[in-house]
Amino acid sequence: MRRREFITLLGGAAAWVSPARSQEPQRVIGVLSGFGLAFFADVQMPAFVQGLKDGGFVEGRNILIEIRRADGYYDRLPSLAAELVGRDVAAIFATDVPSAFAAKAATKTLPIVFITGADPVKVGLVDSLSRPKGNLTGISAFLSLLGPKRVELLHELLPAANTIALLANPGNVNIKTDEPEIRAAADRLKQHLEVLTASTESDLEAAFATMVQHRVDSLIVMPDPFFISRSEQLVALAARHAIPAIYPMRLFTDLGGLMSYGGNFIELNQQAGIYVGKLLKGAKPADLPVQQTVKFELVINLKTAKALGLTIPPTLLVRADDVIE
Repeated sequence: MRRREFITLLGGAAAWVSPARSQEPQRVIGVLSGFGLAFFADVQMPAFVQGLKDGGFVEGRNILIEIRRADGYYDRLPSLAAELVGRDVAAIFATDVPSAFAAKAATKTLPIVFITGADPVKVGLVDSLSRPKGNLTGISAFLSLLGPKRVELLHELLPAANTIALLANPGNVNIKTDEPEIRAAADRLKQHLEVLTASTESDLEAAFATMVQHRVDSLIVMPDPFFISRSEQLVALAARHAIPAIYPMRLFTDLGGLMSYGGNFIELNQQAGIYVGKLLKGAKPADLPVQQTVKFELVINLKTAKALGLTIPPTLLVRADDVIE
């Protein structure tokens, strides 16, 4: 399924369209997302739809899917969530942490399945992984908790580096919970951590200008829907300013980023579709434990390393799950 299969509507809404409709009863699934169209349409929705299909639910046959996207502007999410609740959907799939909080605030009764890169207990989405209670459950990649590992990978690549920049979105709760752990990891390696924030495209430009001014040696990009939606801009800025960077997912290295370390988003979204299917069959969110991914991948782009004048240590190359040459 490709981007042309979307009809974009006013206010960031979209409908997932199918070539044929049947007369079977169709329940409506709401999808709330902070992501931009490219990642959402090319990665998230195809995997989510496959997960639904695995559970016997096919769009246009026995379900309809209504989509609301914020394109990285989180202040839009509350009103978009309210629209889905008003549509009387059977369940809501929240594709990210900001969307999950918006959906949670909009309804205490409709079942919600979320995907999060943060610890859902620590940030306050659920009370427990095994017994989430309430009307939320979901899939956790713990991507933001991989921050200390990303510090170590950068140190292995650049052992003489002194300053690491951490790029975070101030509107995402993961910075509050995960920055202390990343700072502690940098302290252990005797490296200074400088936290920079961005929530708009102009903020990104300003953040990189600050990195150059402060002569940072490397960069960690936090997992965040806005950053993923602006992945091309981030990779281009890192290349323009010759800053070695590590990103939260493979998407960035495929676009020319130096390194990425994170989870498999296709698997995460497919599992979310399976969970929504279980809810449609009568399961309750409180009875579905929050699933945790245990598979992470390290991807290294040798073309970018060469352009930056870097030699990747053999120890890193051996551990890489994929090397782009």
